[in-house]
Amino acid sequence: MKARLKTRSIVAAVSAASVALIGFVAVPAHAASRSTAVVIESNTFTSINNVTPDTNIVINGDVAYLTGMGLFHYDDKLNIVNNPTLGSYRVSRNKHSDFEVTYTIASGRVWSDGAPITAVDLLLSHVLNSADYSKSAGLPDPNDPKASPTFNSGLYGAVYDQHVVGIPTISADKMSMTVKYDTAIPDYALNGPGLSLPVHALEELAAGKKALGTAAENAAATAKFLSDVTSKNTASLKAMGDVYSTGYNTTTIDSSTNPLLLVSNGAYLIKSVDANAITMTANPKYNSGPELSGITTMVIKQGIADGSPSAQALANGDADVYQGQPTADAVAQLKAIKTATVTTSSSLAFEHIELRVASSGTDTYSGPFAMSGGQKSADLRKAFLLAYPRADIVAKLVAPINPSTVVLGSVINLPGNPLYAHTAALNGMAAYNKGTQASRTAAALKLVKKWYPTAGNGKTPVAINLLWGSPGNTRRTSEAALIIAAEAAVGFNVTAPATKGWGGKLAATAYDAHFFIFDQTANPQDAQACGIFQSTGGSNYTGIADAAIDKACVALQSKTLPSSTVTRLRVQIEQAVSKDAFFLGIFQNPEVTAFNSQLQGVVAAPLSPSLFWNFWTWHF
Repeated sequence: MKARLKTRSIVAAVSAASVALIGFVAVPAHAASRSTAVVIESNTFTSINNVTPDTNIVINGDVAYLTGMGLFHYDDKLNIVNNPTLGSYRVSRNKHSDFEVTYTIASGRVWSDGAPITAVDLLLSHVLNSADYSKSAGLPDPNDPKASPTFNSGLYGAVYDQHVVGIPTISADKMSMTVKYDTAIPDYALNGPGLSLPVHALEELAAGKKALGTAAENAAATAKFLSDVTSKNTASLKAMGDVYSTGYNTTTIDSSTNPLLLVSNGAYLIKSVDANAITMTANPKYNSGPELSGITTMVIKQGIADGSPSAQALANGDADVYQGQPTADAVAQLKAIKTATVTTSSSLAFEHIELRVASSGTDTYSGPFAMSGGQKSADLRKAFLLAYPRADIVAKLVAPINPSTVVLGSVINLPGNPLYAHTAALNGMAAYNKGTQASRTAAALKLVKKWYPTAGNGKTPVAINLLWGSPGNTRRTSEAALIIAAEAAVGFNVTAPATKGWGGKLAATAYDAHFFIFDQTANPQDAQACGIFQSTGGSNYTGIADAAIDKACVALQSKTLPSSTVTRLRVQIEQAVSKDAFFLGIFQNPEVTAFNSQLQGVVAAPLSPSLFWNFWTWHF
């Protein structure tokens, strides 16, 4: 169960993928008897658009990566690799309070319906990221917690939004777009525009069309988008916002699906989606990235439980690749498959527990952990975290897979980072790992009994609704059982059934807490922590709004800083998190990857999409 951690930047979060290899004919480069790869994923597909808060989960992101190309990608060594096949970006002006970056699309690039890709397509990024633009266009303020944004992108409030000046300018030939910022933002590659959805298709969908347009119709729709954005045509923007926010959400794709929804620029096109599988086939017009090396059909078998079912599918030859969250027994099963290769590595993804502390959007929260509850709620939050069986979870469920796994002392600088020990020693999280679990449980019970004197000894007066998923995940089922038992000892009555479609429920205030893996998609100066903890963070599912966190995030996102300053600010963020007692890391995810030994090119990477980051090299 994973949620992709939004970078709160445009290219990494909006553009599905990018690559740097020249050559773009989607035909096999290797003579091989097989051209179909079958991959297992335990989650289920919910949307073609993976950048809304409700749809930003790994499986949606994986499909987006396979069907879309952007201006760069991360490799398995955390290097940014540019994609000159699609286009380029460069700093075109660098003066105090006047920083400009120009993004250029290479000539001749086309969408899968043959429509040209131009810089006008990049302009959608501005609409998806600028709250000032939304307000000036007569749309709701996306950063107003009581309002629903017209374009529910989940990307507002971060670096681009804070520093962009005006509307980007489009060159006369429509192939370049220049963005002006009020400061030399760090990680400008990550925080700049990227390809999201084809704007001509978005316009046509908003107009109610149900068939691919002609070349003339597509050109007119692109021109209309440029006019609608620059003239701030409120009615047209609202119509497109409706399509963007919900129109791409579907769990079924077949011959009756509106083909405009499937237009993309990636190596693959979605052919079908049903309850069992997502089938993608090579895009015949693909010229935005590297040539495929042999896999012309990619199939994701979805909803298959982690553990023995996945191992059995690989052993039977029903699947070629699996990467997930297996039990120790399942890992042993995988390693016993003579035709499979199994690797285990640590990714920049981490399991955590987070507590709802405030309202989310128009939904109100007044549950046991609410900040509005004052000292009582603060004591209950601290008690819940103290009693949380992190050590048991690691020892019983994760260490058998990766013996070097530790209970996390920091989620900003994870184990393997040279600054991990330094950060963990200063950030205040050690208070939740002090002593034994028995002593921590005793301390937790004392806090609860301040407010509920009968708590303990079988009495559980504090009801907690805990969200997790998905059904069939054996490791998570065991994890939930450990949590329920541990928290009952200090007075919490935890209700925690496996929940299908859990990713779309993270913002729901009906839940008091969530546990899942944040899957990091980029490696910016703020380490993506601001996406989780900043009050405007796109992955802030707790409602936290802490002035100290926001101040540190603004500093990290405004300009490139010395490493010592970056470290100090990261520590400050986690100190505030510790003080507020609403979030704890549990373990760094052990990335178990198993694949058919005849399938070449599969190499796990620490950032999402870990498995697919170099899919174009795969071949039998």
